[in-house]
Amino acid sequence: MSSASTPPSRVATRYGTPKPRRQPRRARVLTLAALSGAVLAAGVFAVTTGSPPVDSKDVGFSLDADGRASVDFEVTKDRSASAQCAVQALSENYAVVGWKIVTVGPTDPGDGVNEGRTTAQRADLRTDSPAVSGGVNACWIVED
Repeated sequence: MSSASTPPSRVATRYGTPKPRRQPRRARVLTLAALSGAVLAAGVFAVTTGSPPVDSKDVGFSLDADGRASVDFEVTKDRSASAQCAVQALSENYAVVGWKIVTVGPTDPGDGVNEGRTTAQRADLRTDSPAVSGGVNACWIVED
């Protein structure tokens, strides 16, 4: 009993013939296109955000015996802009025990350093309990 065609297998009869595979080249091209798009988006984001308009640097901290603290810091911003900085004093377990908003107004070219862009500031804070450190939490530009 010879047959010119082979009988279908049980698997093909039950589940149908397998679908042809997609070309691996197509998947590779799609992956590269998606990766290129992600890199381009990250580059655009990095260029458009740039550097922050205001920056701060903690310089020093001192405690007074009467429940007060002083925080020394520097603020770098555009000379014509006004900024506000949240200054805080922290306890041993990092709880905020003193807090104050300090406004830094426009400066002249002779103020501070970097043609007036960076100025030294001091904030005196009243503390609720003993503090062990202090510094700037955040700074932002104030819109006029």
